[in-house]
Amino acid sequence: MRYRIGIIPELPSHSRARGDMMDVPAPARAQAAARRRSTLLIILGLRVFYRTLAQGTFHCRCCGGDRPYRHRAGRRWFTVFFVPLIPLTSVGDHVQCLTCRARYVTEALSQPTTAQMQAALPAGMQAAAAAMLRSGDPASPVPRQRAMEAVTAAGVPGYDEAMLDADLGRPYEKLRPALHQVGAQLTVEAREWYLADVIRIGLADGPLTEGERHAARLIGLDLGMTQAQVIGVIAMTGQAAGRD
Repeated sequence: MRYRIGIIPELPSHSRARGDMMDVPAPARAQAAARRRSTLLIILGLRVFYRTLAQGTFHCRCCGGDRPYRHRAGRRWFTVFFVPLIPLTSVGDHVQCLTCRARYVTEALSQPTTAQMQAALPAGMQAAAAAMLRSGDPASPVPRQRAMEAVTAAGVPGYDEAMLDADLGRPYEKLRPALHQVGAQLTVEAREWYLADVIRIGLADGPLTEGERHAARLIGLDLGMTQAQVIGVIAMTGQAAGRD
């Protein structure tokens, strides 16, 4: 914010002729000269003004939780008497937490909120469990029980046989968005743990079939894992199940 004070002298009045002024007493002539020398004060400046583009809820790292935010864009203005008159350059966008007033780049909005995480984890497990179970024997009771336990542990209380059958009836293409969403919110280690939990569903009734291995590879790729990571998790989870 910058301001400059300008002083502009007022132009003298020529309403009286010089000869007429000579007839005016000296004190009056002095007062008239002082009036002619009066000045005008002007305050000029530069200031950034912001406008709100959007509002919502995001995860604030400073607060450590979900907080309301406002997305603002700023522009520098030329001001006269603190009033913006001429728009100048843009100063960019930012996201501001309305609780702690911390400012972030707009990429902060891509981070999931706690509520989004709580919704994505069970939805992703429902999709992955259905895909894995369908690649083997969907009617086998032991893998079905393991699938229901995994979905319940992920955050769907009361997940039962009827809900599992409904998920099994959904084509894989309908399940993929849920896998993409949960994968985008997990770290590399968390994705590996997540996939291992899904693979245990296929291992519940014995070693993985080729169809179950193929399903595990597709699920891992949709979670955002590399081919090498997926193969490693399949091998390690299978070895651990064999030792058990």
